[in-house]
Amino acid sequence: MKTDTQLQTDVIDELNFEPSINAAQIGVVAKDGIVTLSGHVHSYSEKWNAERAALRVSGVKALAIEIDVNLLGLSKRTDTDIARAAENVLSWTTFLPNKSVQLIVEDGWITLSGEVDWEYQRAASVDAVRHLTGVTGVSDNITIKAQVNSTVVKSDIEASLKRRASREADEINVSVHGAVVVLTGKVHSWSERDLATHSAWCSPGVRNVEDKMTFA
Repeated sequence: MKTDTQLQTDVIDELNFEPSINAAQIGVVAKDGIVTLSGHVHSYSEKWNAERAALRVSGVKALAIEIDVNLLGLSKRTDTDIARAAENVLSWTTFLPNKSVQLIVEDGWITLSGEVDWEYQRAASVDAVRHLTGVTGVSDNITIKAQVNSTVVKSDIEASLKRRASREADEINVSVHGAVVVLTGKVHSWSERDLATHSAWCSPGVRNVEDKMTFA
């Protein structure tokens, strides 16, 4: 197991390695596997990229975010401008059903709502607006239509896990409750955890995935 000092160093190195981040503006503290990121960045995209970079580091069990988004100069836009840009980019997303996602913008923060058929459509909607100029944050309230056959979902997820990562598949348990998939068991890294949850979300009709997996 890494010491707090080693974990802090590894996270700092990963932030420095990520070209989309100005790592000099971000502070890192590590304590018992919990990493806290603090500081100021100039876009929500940079904040999100910093979060993802930290989660890539082995040994990170949880992440606390204390990063502020400070928009500078031309990065500042009115809520009306942001809403118009977000509406346009969503309408240009070809695999998203027309008018299936609605949005509200307040102080640069976008809240998405609506209902889609698949998890990838929900994720793509969030990705589409995350990088727009002037955005300070995104809340995802999009739901997925429930069309779940519990037996098929469980079988599909287990097969997907075995195809993609045979070592982890034997240590992850899948249970289905209505449109909710619950994952338990042990994983060895955040990437393995992401793989398991992604496999669950890829099954049609899944509305929510409860991640109750622990690190080995």
